[in-house]
Amino acid sequence: MLSDEEFEAVVDEALDEIPEELAEKIDNVDIFIEDYPSPEVQAEMGVGRRGLLGFYQGVPQNHRGPYYANTLPDRIYLYKKNIESISPTRERMKEEIQRTVLHELGHYFGIDDKRLRELGF
Repeated sequence: MLSDEEFEAVVDEALDEIPEELAEKIDNVDIFIEDYPSPEVQAEMGVGRRGLLGFYQGVPQNHRGPYYANTLPDRIYLYKKNIESISPTRERMKEEIQRTVLHELGHYFGIDDKRLRELGF
């Protein structure tokens, strides 16, 4: 298991490798790292504490209307303990973080879980 600082460094590396053409389209999104999903998120998603690697919270771009302005940033949560539990190496952890962030960014762009699974996320 990594310290919080080491995990954040892996997250930074993973984010640095997101394709630039995609990164340019992302606006007003913050990434948060927590050990596990909150009880509220678990209930909303119908999963247990170890059931999620990440979670998107916000208004997807395809649902934003003309009055969408001056809002708090959307959030992507990464669940450190769950990612660590399926990552035997640091490199694998970086891959899981990238995959999870890309999945959650899919929700940011308005793509549902079914389509994200079809795309391999």
